[in-house]
This record gives sequence, structure tokens and C-alpha cells, in this order.
Amino acid sequence: MTATIDAADARILRYSQKDNTRPHREIADKIGLSVAAVARRIQRLREEKIIAADVSVVDQDRVGRPLTLIVEVTIENERLDLLDKMRKRFAECPQVQQCYYITGEVDFVLIMNVRDMDEYTNLTRELFFEGGNVKNFRTFVSMRRIKTGCEVIVSS
Repeated sequence: MTATIDAADARILRYSQKDNTRPHREIADKIGLSVAAVARRIQRLREEKIIAADVSVVDQDRVGRPLTLIVEVTIENERLDLLDKMRKRFAECPQVQQCYYITGEVDFVLIMNVRDMDEYTNLTRELFFEGGNVKNFRTFVSMRRIKTGCEVIVSS
């Protein structure tokens, strides 16, 4: 369901996506609303799950997790109960940063972050071999991050 937002909400969201620690006063000054109005709108945007999370972006290299892997997974059987187990397995794995169930020749694309290839090798056993229902998987190792982000284009 698409939420209805007005121009002020859209501007708040654009500022918040760049830096959600920005004080309400600063946002209010930039968009021409009172601090109280900005605070109410941000609270409503959170309650309506338009603002889905308030997070900090951690530099993976600086915390010793430099490897980003893109993994294509093809499953053996698309029976709903097996598919649900697969989704749950991927969703609960902390190394899986993003998981997409997609159309085409493969069924899932995973974006994973690991410390080293030993960690990934152990994960392949757990996620793809022991978990079952995986026909095959193909791994791409990122040589360099060009762009990452979660910003969504917001308009009213």
C-alpha cells in the first residue's frame, strides 16, 4: 500500500535519509515549519512505518569484515513450505545483508558481508548444503564498492 505524503513530508524524508541525527530545528529552518510540526511529522512517519528504521551505517572495512559477496541461489523445489524455510534461513543469517526472491533463471540473490573466505565457506555448508533444497549457487566476490546506499527517491 502506498502511503500519502505531502511536500513537507517529502522534504523531511529527503533530509532524514542523508542524516537522521539532524536536529529537528535544522530541518524546520530548511523547510519552513515549526520544530513541533517537524517532530510530529517525523513521529507520524515512524508510526506509519514510512521511516522503517533509524540505523547507523558501519564501515565494514574498519570493523574487519571487508568482503562483500553477491550470491545467486537456485532452489530445487518451489513448494511453499520449502520456500518459506529458505526465506527464513536467509532472513535469520546475520551475514546476509540483503536477500531478494527474484524472477529469472535463479531464485534468490543474496548480498553478504563476511570477514574472510573461511567464514563464507562455513556459511555455504550451513545455508546451502545442510539446509537442503538448493540446486546450485554461484558466488561473485566484490573487488571494490562503488556505491552502497538505501536512499529512496521521495516525492509528494
